[in-house]
Amino acid sequence: MVTYIIIGINILLFAAESMKGGAMNQEVALKFGAQYTPYIQQGQWYRLFTSMFLHFGFLHLICNMYSLYNLGPSLEYFFGIPIFVVLYLASGLAGNILTYVMELRTGRRALSLGASGAVFGLLGSYLVFALWPGYIGVSLYGILRVLGINAVYAFANRSINAMAHLGGLIAGAVITAGLLLVFT
Repeated sequence: MVTYIIIGINILLFAAESMKGGAMNQEVALKFGAQYTPYIQQGQWYRLFTSMFLHFGFLHLICNMYSLYNLGPSLEYFFGIPIFVVLYLASGLAGNILTYVMELRTGRRALSLGASGAVFGLLGSYLVFALWPGYIGVSLYGILRVLGINAVYAFANRSINAMAHLGGLIAGAVITAGLLLVFT
């Protein structure tokens, strides 16, 4: 399953970050490809992608990988590997692009990394399934509870990139709704 491959990549990169000076070290994060608006403005667009596979600290990694472990396999099974990979990566990129655009508008500059935008894209997908007629087994209450808890935590903790979460959530929902419209 590709979900486990993605988890493995994140863990291997975390180990590599740790060996190079620590996953909490901003210089190490920048060397590995963390998102940073001034660098993207200089043409380092790859950071919008690479930052999805890096994490600040063990707890950050574990939270995202646990979420991916719980959300990924069912969507991977339902959509198939190619579409699941597109959903995951497009959601992560959408979150990072929204972050970049908002930082350009506000002038705020912060280092950003993590799989949260992609994971929130999976939550957006589940949200569509919970609302879409004919799909049972996805609890709207459960999804809204998870989103509510994360929203409160993200907006209460300034170190969390809420824009990446929001962008990923929207992208995952839009992609899933589009797929369901086309294929059902």
